Amino acid sequence: MSNAMYNKMWHQTQEALNSLLDKESQNMMESQRNQVFIFQMLATFYIKYVQIFRNLEDVYDQIVHPQKRILIRKILDGVMGRVLELKNEMVELELTEFHYFDDILQDLKLAPQQLDIPIPKYFLKEKLEVIKGREKILAQILTSTGLDIPKKKYSVKSIPLEEAVKLIQISERARQGRLRAMFMKQIFLREHRSKQAKILGEKVADVGAAALQIQKVWRGFHQCKKTEKQREEEMIFLGMNPPPLFNEVSATVIQAEKVASLRNEMQIKHETNYKEALVTIKDDLKLLEGPDIKENLQDQIRHWFIECRNLTGMFPEYPNVEEGGSAIIFSNKTPQQVTEDIIATQEEEEKNKKKKKKKKAKKPKKPKKEKEKKETKEKNKEEDEGWKMSPSVFLPMMEEGNNVYKDMWKNRDESWNFPQDYDPELIKQEKRKELESEIRVQVDELMRQELKNLKLAVNREKEYPVKVGKKKGKKKKKGKKGKKGKRGKKDKDLTADRTIESLYKELVEEGLLIQALKVNLSDYIGEYSYLGTTLRQVSIEPMPSLLDVRQLIALYGILPLGSATVHEKAPLVKSLLLAGPSGVGKKMLVHALCTETGANLFNLSAANIAGKYPGKNGLQMMLHVVVKVARELQPSVVWIGDTEKTFYKKVPSAERTMDPKRLKKQLPKILRLLKPDDRILIVGTTQRPFDAELQSFCKVYQKIILVPRPDYASRFVLWKQIIQRNGGIITNALNISCLAKVTDGFTQGHIVQVVKGVLTDRRIRQQTYKPLTAVEFIAMLASMSPVYQEEEESFKDWYAKTPMGKKRALALTEGNIEKEKEKGKKKEKKGKKEKKKK
Repeated sequence: MSNAMYNKMWHQTQEALNSLLDKESQNMMESQRNQVFIFQMLATFYIKYVQIFRNLEDVYDQIVHPQKRILIRKILDGVMGRVLELKNEMVELELTEFHYFDDILQDLKLAPQQLDIPIPKYFLKEKLEVIKGREKILAQILTSTGLDIPKKKYSVKSIPLEEAVKLIQISERARQGRLRAMFMKQIFLREHRSKQAKILGEKVADVGAAALQIQKVWRGFHQCKKTEKQREEEMIFLGMNPPPLFNEVSATVIQAEKVASLRNEMQIKHETNYKEALVTIKDDLKLLEGPDIKENLQDQIRHWFIECRNLTGMFPEYPNVEEGGSAIIFSNKTPQQVTEDIIATQEEEEKNKKKKKKKKAKKPKKPKKEKEKKETKEKNKEEDEGWKMSPSVFLPMMEEGNNVYKDMWKNRDESWNFPQDYDPELIKQEKRKELESEIRVQVDELMRQELKNLKLAVNREKEYPVKVGKKKGKKKKKGKKGKKGKRGKKDKDLTADRTIESLYKELVEEGLLIQALKVNLSDYIGEYSYLGTTLRQVSIEPMPSLLDVRQLIALYGILPLGSATVHEKAPLVKSLLLAGPSGVGKKMLVHALCTETGANLFNLSAANIAGKYPGKNGLQMMLHVVVKVARELQPSVVWIGDTEKTFYKKVPSAERTMDPKRLKKQLPKILRLLKPDDRILIVGTTQRPFDAELQSFCKVYQKIILVPRPDYASRFVLWKQIIQRNGGIITNALNISCLAKVTDGFTQGHIVQVVKGVLTDRRIRQQTYKPLTAVEFIAMLASMSPVYQEEEESFKDWYAKTPMGKKRALALTEGNIEKEKEKGKKKEKKGKKEKKKK
């Protein structure tokens, strides 16, 4: 697409954002009571913000104007943060991590795919060189220490020479036997034909009958092919089958990819030009406009001196450097406004003196009963007011960006700037302000001296030494610093004498910092839950789909880790727990988190840290090094596999030597140390959460995500995609729907294992004349054990015991009681009406 197209796309997105901000500002003030209405309002805002997020992400990735990109980035971060805030609001309202928007999507005429959270490409683009350098260093350390992933080596058994000769003889004799059998079969068929010819005798062949027979066979064959082709065309027309070249990459897509790569090159070129221009334009302004700015500032300050002298009878006190100097007085103000401010401050000072005299008499204390009454009244007021949307951190950021867009870019004429390079006039406006602030510092020093001279000359004032009392105050402050020093001792750096590179190497050698697998979040295949809303309306809690899980990983993990501004201001998520049966893709999601954000992966699983850094001091050192490296090289993911072992109710006798509960007391301390600036996420994965102590488990893990086994729709998509990715060709002979139904209870891991087992190199080559069938896959599935309904129910029961699960259950029971009461009232009203009629 062209520059004009992306500009148009940006303008349309900004208009949509502007209308959405207006609606939100109206709804922020209104209080609501109806929970259904509140959720629908939040959900519509959430969906619309996701649409804006998707469009802005595309625009930011492809627009080449460097100054526009700065503004778009600011708005994009604001939209991302707002999406997370709305998600948090919905979680607090519905008391569940999973939400379903089927009815709202239908009203807005959107497909469920449009709800998918995009992952901004700038997460990796902006630090691509850093990530590549880090990966190179990690690979070098792994190869030097011999810890790199070993290649598969197939063991070859050695056999004696006699046995080898015997095997060759057997195979050779078998080959000769097969050839002889074929030869004998040909002789037999030849003899059989000659015998048949003798029995029938010499008959004259009827040419017409033969021709009719050939015609009959040919026409039948031709018609079958024709009807098959017509049926296929009809199915493609109805949208039941994909078109013939559906899976092949079209020429337009290849061209679009080329254009996108060229635009990225242009972006880098324009960015470098813009950075160079910032320096050159500032230098030019300094030479041309610097002396004039200096003179204007000096005249302005001198005018202020005279005005103050005329109004108050004495010269003013010049503001300190810490306060901001003369910039405080003349911040976008005219000389008349400055004089008005001086008069106002004098009046305020006089009023404050009078008030202080009146407030000397102490107020009588109120009795406790009155205080209690006030508290109860306030509580009742809050209940009467109803629900109100909590204040947003990101709305002011978006409004500010939107206002800048309206003032600067909405009606700007860019006919002269066809290549979309930087705008020098905008740079001049920015640099004038910077230059003025720099010159102001120099002017302030000169004017302070001038003011001293004026005071001495006109007022005959002398500078008195500072009073002794103030020094005492300073001594007290020093005492306070001493207290802070005591706190500092607790968090002292244990490795102050070591570099980050040496600590990084140590963690890699110990196996605590591992290489993340190259897996994208889009590789976690699944389908949407289309019946979520309808099931909830009948008070049935639906099992989340795989794409719901994928969205939560994007919202709670990828977006905050990728953007520093979002992580600082959005609702802070320090830890995540992925609970589910084996094979559902928990580890894959952890690796996807690292791949999408370029994060380091630290493995603190109980099995991995066993025997490493022994003793209490050793454990403290290990955690200190991990947190220090994770902070320095953020974003970072700290993964604790089989995390239930860290919180065992009772440690099994076989695992006592491993000491799996080493981290139990330390994990809450680490979480307390993490600040909004630290882009560090602790992720736990577990197959058996019911083996852990629930209270301590839930204290550590802020968000608990239940990863289910795939439903029918997800299994159908999984089979199709995994077969195609492993070189399989899907034909009419392969019934994928049947496979999806048969594999109910089997996980993604099982499906991948089966497909890889069936689709060998030999079988892939045979596909042209022997297409794949469902039976081939089912034979291998028979040897595997699925996830049974009982196991899934045990996960559901465990989740119901967690804090979020308990709140949800309580809310549902309260909702059912209210519904029953409403029904009872309706029945009573009907009964009264019937009595009146009688």
